[in-house]
Amino acid sequence: MSDSNEVPEGAAVFPEIPAELGVHPLLLAVLHAVGFFDGSDEDVINDAAANEALNYLSTYLQRLQGAELQRMREDMDCLVAYARAEEWPQAEVEFLQNFLRDYGIGSDTRA
Repeated sequence: MSDSNEVPEGAAVFPEIPAELGVHPLLLAVLHAVGFFDGSDEDVINDAAANEALNYLSTYLQRLQGAELQRMREDMDCLVAYARAEEWPQAEVEFLQNFLRDYGIGSDTRA
């Protein structure tokens, strides 16, 4: 018998990230949402709905500039180092490494 509170097979869920890392909580929330929408199997989540949500999330994140964008870059570096130290699966480390590029965040040359 399956417990309805169990995470279904094929759901992409990151491990908990400790507060002690100092990573902005809103970034953590976004990463968990994006990881779930982008990485979960079609049996778990509707692909069209997930892609629409991802488009909005990336559009909003692309608005980051200046100190906010710099903070996000520093937090992502911290997360990659943490994921490596904790020996997360390579796919999760790569997701973090490539997140800014893959979602077009900070890719222009605005001052």
